[in-house]
Amino acid sequence: MNEQTAVTEVVEALDIMGIMKLIPHRYPFLMIDRVVDIALDQSAVGIKNVSINENYFQGHFPRQPVMPGVLIIEAMAQTAAVLVVRTLAGEADGKLVYFMTVDEGRFRRPVVPGDQLHIHVSKIRNRRNVWKFRGQAKVDGGLVAEAVFSAMIMDD
Repeated sequence: MNEQTAVTEVVEALDIMGIMKLIPHRYPFLMIDRVVDIALDQSAVGIKNVSINENYFQGHFPRQPVMPGVLIIEAMAQTAAVLVVRTLAGEADGKLVYFMTVDEGRFRRPVVPGDQLHIHVSKIRNRRNVWKFRGQAKVDGGLVAEAVFSAMIMDD
C-alpha cells in the first residue's frame, strides 16, 4: 500500500492500566495518565493531570511549584513510546523504547499544579528501529513546550 492509498487506523484510547501494559514506567516516573486520539504509525495525544501531590514539586520550587521541563519532554517520549508499541503490536514484545536525541526544545510558559497537559506527538519518520517525532505540550489549547526527538527500539 503506498502513502496515497494508506488508511489511518485509529485505535481506542488507553487509560493508565492500558499504558502500564505497554511501557515499563511506573510511579513516580510515569508521566502520562491517558493516551487518546491514537492514529497508528502517525500520531497520538497523551494526557497528564498535573497535581500538587507530584513528588518533584517538593523541590521545584516549594514556594512557586513548576513542572520541570525535562519531565514535560519525558511525557512526550512516553506518549511516543505508547504510539510505537501500539503500532508495532506483537513485534514490540520484549523491547524498550530509548531516547536518542532531543532537539529544538522550547519552553513557552510554566506548567503548574492544576494544569492538564495535552501532549501531541506525531511521527516524522522511522527507519528500521529508529523513530523520530515532533512533540508539543499544550495547556488550555496554548503551547507550553515543544521538541523534536528520536528514540531507538531495543531488546529489553
